[in-house]
Amino acid sequence: MGYEIYLKRNEEKRPLAGHSWIYANEVARIEGKDKNGSLAAVRSFDGKFIGKGYINHASKILVRVFLRGGEEDGPELWKKRIAEAWETRRRLGYENCCRVVFGEADDLPALIVDKYADVLVVQCLSLGVHQRKEIIVGALREIFSPRGIYERSDSAVRAKEGLPPEKGVLWGEVPDEVIIEENGIRMSVDVKNGQKTGYFLDQKENRFAIRRYAAGGKVLDCFCNSGGFALNAALTAERVIAADISPLALKNVERNAALNGISNVETVCDDVFRLLREYRAKGEKFSLVVLDPPAFCKSAAEVKDAYRGYKDINIQAMKLTERGGFLATCSCSQHMTPPLFDKMLAEAAKESGRRVRCLESRGQAPDHPVLLNEDETRYLKFSVLQVL
Repeated sequence: MGYEIYLKRNEEKRPLAGHSWIYANEVARIEGKDKNGSLAAVRSFDGKFIGKGYINHASKILVRVFLRGGEEDGPELWKKRIAEAWETRRRLGYENCCRVVFGEADDLPALIVDKYADVLVVQCLSLGVHQRKEIIVGALREIFSPRGIYERSDSAVRAKEGLPPEKGVLWGEVPDEVIIEENGIRMSVDVKNGQKTGYFLDQKENRFAIRRYAAGGKVLDCFCNSGGFALNAALTAERVIAADISPLALKNVERNAALNGISNVETVCDDVFRLLREYRAKGEKFSLVVLDPPAFCKSAAEVKDAYRGYKDINIQAMKLTERGGFLATCSCSQHMTPPLFDKMLAEAAKESGRRVRCLESRGQAPDHPVLLNEDETRYLKFSVLQVL
């Protein structure tokens, strides 16, 4: 008999509303026995069936529900779900590069699949998904016929599942450099050693959106990484400064600018917190400042310190923005919720001494869909402000 998970009273409300995660502290009792990583049925306190998912006793997330009806787990189910996810992306107009599978939002919890031209990158972030890697690779080969499939399961999240980091070629040939096209711009992506799976695909729509705000002006792109914002801005701006603390990131910016024949981007290697203050001391002003920092908090316990960090850089950026200019600012920290992010921006505006209005509030690109009733899938906040 497989595992039967019975929840405590009233703990069924969240999973019945569509949330995938069952936490260990929500469980009243466990009946049956099977292997760790096997399929477990989840029931309410009174025995009502909720769904099935893979169990992991080593994780605080005991079960990740992904079967809610009579579906059978196996290769055909994985192939069907991945194919459906890909069809959605194709209907949205994504072909060359996109997130094909976004975990829970695509009913495949803890699985990430990113497409970079003819190379696929996979992240297996739970024990159950990790154990079914061969099935996943088989489905991807059949659906995409890719040049190669690379694993980037080197996220710290794996440790919470009792899994070591893993990376390497799962199938085919994977080059050191993959050239993709995003918003009509060619970008070099290092899927083997770049951040996350090689590139931040979730910002693609936001990168395109800043072109109108950059038009004819002087732009400062902070935490520029490989230059996605900087290059989009350069297509309409007079001058763009791309700043990052990583020399490797700036080499990537220069490489990508050369790929596109863009010559109005200059790079600055510095700590952004320090650089913003230096520019202010020099009296520099910009018509557009872009703030795309890394996640300042990865747990609820870090929110307070992260809030101060976000507010600090936004205050400095507001002071550097010329009158009538724009600030495009974002946070990819899931625990920095949209209301908290808006509160931080309001406080930053007040403390900067500038009047600020919001022109746009955006989120992650639609190939990273948000599952209603599962807030963890909504993580990227992106606001375009005008500083008066």
